[in-house]
Amino acid sequence: MAHLRSRRRAALTLPLGLALTASLGFLPGAASAAPADSPAQAASSVSADGPALAYAVNTGTDERTLASVKKAIGAAGGTVVVSYDKIGVIVAHSSNPDFGKTIRAVKGVSSAGATRTSPLVAAGTTDEGAPKALSKAQAKALATQATSGEEPLEADQWDLRAIGADKAAKINPGSRNVTVGVIDTGVDDTHPDLAPNFSASQSANCVGGKADTSPGAWRPYNPTTDYHGTHVAGEIAAARNGIGVAGVAPGVKVAGIKVSDPNDGLFYPENVVCAFVFAADHGIEITNNSYYVDPWLYNCMDDPDQKAIVDAVNRAQLYAQKKGTLSLASAGNSNDDLDSNAIVDDSSPDDATPVNRTIDPHKCFDIPTQLPGVVTVSATGPSNAKSYYSSYGKNVIDIAAPGGDKYKIADTPSKNGRILSTMPGGQYGYLQGTSMASPHAAGVAALLKSAHPNATPAQLQALLKAQADNPGCPSEPYDGDGDGVVDATCVGGSRVNSFYGFGIVDALDAVTK
Repeated sequence: MAHLRSRRRAALTLPLGLALTASLGFLPGAASAAPADSPAQAASSVSADGPALAYAVNTGTDERTLASVKKAIGAAGGTVVVSYDKIGVIVAHSSNPDFGKTIRAVKGVSSAGATRTSPLVAAGTTDEGAPKALSKAQAKALATQATSGEEPLEADQWDLRAIGADKAAKINPGSRNVTVGVIDTGVDDTHPDLAPNFSASQSANCVGGKADTSPGAWRPYNPTTDYHGTHVAGEIAAARNGIGVAGVAPGVKVAGIKVSDPNDGLFYPENVVCAFVFAADHGIEITNNSYYVDPWLYNCMDDPDQKAIVDAVNRAQLYAQKKGTLSLASAGNSNDDLDSNAIVDDSSPDDATPVNRTIDPHKCFDIPTQLPGVVTVSATGPSNAKSYYSSYGKNVIDIAAPGGDKYKIADTPSKNGRILSTMPGGQYGYLQGTSMASPHAAGVAALLKSAHPNATPAQLQALLKAQADNPGCPSEPYDGDGDGVVDATCVGGSRVNSFYGFGIVDALDAVTK
């Protein structure tokens, strides 16, 4: 399931409510996922005539408060599924229709709310359009055009050349001490282009909010439909091994953290909380996030359920930052100006019947991309122009990277302006979207981490921006799809603007400066 909606990020400062949320509950050490085995956590005789829902309960991190809140959850007819004690996030299930209201009144609870609007049953990504598979005949034809030292299909990877990744690989392909975690639909680690660089010990299935590290748990549920994470992983770290394609950082490791629900493909908050905490506790230096957290495209702070979602995910990603993890996220494919005064959201909640609502993007947040410290990435095509679908916004976009553009002809054998990468089952295919832009930037961030192993997440983000190449706003009116209608207006200068942020990432600079 592909969400083609916008992704935003606040500029520099946060509204008071989110800023206060960001400051809660961070202590050094690993975030323990405490088992739900206390008798006090068992559901009582409270009314349970509502649908079974999942809840995020956010509280203090001291033992007394945690124990008291867990006891209250049981008394309110809930069951603790997992508790991330060090960040004060408890995932609970309950059929009590008044559970959220009841728990919000408990002493020590800062926010609590349902993480979905539909009942629990026994994915929201940002790729634009269906994948186009590369046939065996096409692959064979491409291989004949590979030059010495190139991967067999590299002739069609205009995106690598656009950011100097082909040249960077000859200088520093990346360190084996750096791992990029792909928080997504799962990664097929058996793919011959991914197997050499895959880190199973840093991979997991976080669906349900609790990490499953059993062998293969990180793989896609359905390789036919859950191809997204495998494509992303190849863009980042497909090996230069004489097979298929190459990644931006072919020498680093890549891990898969699966968060997409097997029933509807959605990325629910508890899954994403688990993923950030798992990444942090397993030494992952970079995470790529080509999705938005379901079921709300925008989470409004005046709604108690949505506020709790923002609080929970923000605690988790801030914990990861404090442990040394830099996160990057895609900007979205709706060609929206994300610095506008109002946006119509007609897609939320996406796990039930959506309602039409107009929201203020300064008070309602798209997560994780709008959370503090997360790098928001817009997409470019073969000509380095903003891709026709890519959302944009002054002081919203941090950097840009190749994401593909079907309306632009690439200087490659296939002339395909999309991004060629790995697909499940040893296959290859083309996709486009800001989902593809973010992993290119994540790959460059991994090269920077390789060259500067002691750099903090904030320092890595600063390096990404400082080394980016900004083409500036176009001199002519922007008509992305060539229909004669102006589609977007770029605002800003040659240093920072609404289309590219600080500019297009530069892999060669990452390993030479």
